[in-house]
Amino acid sequence: MLPRTPQELAEALAGRAARNETISLCGASSKRLMAGPVEPADAAISTASMTRVLQYEPRDLTISVEAGMRYADLNRLVAQNHQMIPLDPPFSQASTVGGILASNTSGPRRRLYGTARDLVIGMTFATLEGKLVKSGGMVVKNVAGLDMGKLMIGSFGTLAAMAVVNFKLQPRPAAEVTFLLSFETLDQAIAARDRALKSPLPLAAIDLLNPLAAGQLGYRGYLLALLVGGNPAVIQRSRSAFDSSDLIALEDTQQARFWRQVEDYTPHFLEKFTQGAVVRCSSTLAHVKEVMASLETAAIARAGSGVCYGYFNRTESAGRWIAAAAGRGWKAVMEFSPEDQKAGLDLWPSPGSDFEMMKKVKHMFDPSHLLNRGRLFRLL
Repeated sequence: MLPRTPQELAEALAGRAARNETISLCGASSKRLMAGPVEPADAAISTASMTRVLQYEPRDLTISVEAGMRYADLNRLVAQNHQMIPLDPPFSQASTVGGILASNTSGPRRRLYGTARDLVIGMTFATLEGKLVKSGGMVVKNVAGLDMGKLMIGSFGTLAAMAVVNFKLQPRPAAEVTFLLSFETLDQAIAARDRALKSPLPLAAIDLLNPLAAGQLGYRGYLLALLVGGNPAVIQRSRSAFDSSDLIALEDTQQARFWRQVEDYTPHFLEKFTQGAVVRCSSTLAHVKEVMASLETAAIARAGSGVCYGYFNRTESAGRWIAAAAGRGWKAVMEFSPEDQKAGLDLWPSPGSDFEMMKKVKHMFDPSHLLNRGRLFRLL
């Protein structure tokens, strides 16, 4: 089913739920290998035909769009006014707004701009009762009380269906430059990361690639990538701060190409290794070094926010790493894995103490467990 309006979406959900039919809910299905396996459903509902821009206020830096709009189209639209939605997620060319929010994916600029929860100021979602619930609005301010829309972010469509999303936009910097520094050892790279964190310069991204990941992009050693944005004076000051004989500075098309390679590393890896798996570990900044050292395969860290990604050619190796990570008390999940192997994998070995609350929220929205059964790492 391809509803074209929020009301049609609500009616489609209510009609299926009234017959107690299970529902597979999706956008463009670009991240179908992410998280748990969706169990076979009686009906499939996609928001891919809901692509309208409902309200755009460039002067107020706000926009409201339907959840089926593609992220790439949305960013091209606001770029005409030198604005952006800096989520930089993988699969950005194919992903819908709703899919990105449902999976809570983000990229390198997370360091400065945060995640979807920091950029979404309002939402309308459709429930299994056929209701359209509005949360937040079009004003950039803190929401008093419980912001119900934030529950949808990262829920993988297991609670309700996002219909409309309101974003606060960010101005595009007048200029940007990317500095690449290569190191022989992880210790050297982390020491440089620490110096960058203490710098007063506005660093939008601090990514660290280990030698295996850097080699895929044509570089050697541990590669530290620093993205600086601002006016020309800031750019010039940053050049002086990071000036060294082995420094590589990227601008314009070279810079855009590099960050596109970093953002698309996951989809390219999954295309090449169909039996591979991607793990994600959330750590403190102090523990990024320990997590990266434990990954003997290709790895990329959002070194300014503590999120590390490991790329395993075989799921068996990923499974062993996840088990070891759980033993160390790390917050790790197997983010992507082959569809035919998911059922036998422990994708999320340590969900955490808040999981009981998650189950209560699930019961509140979907007591009969009709929506995207198994999608949230097989636990919800």
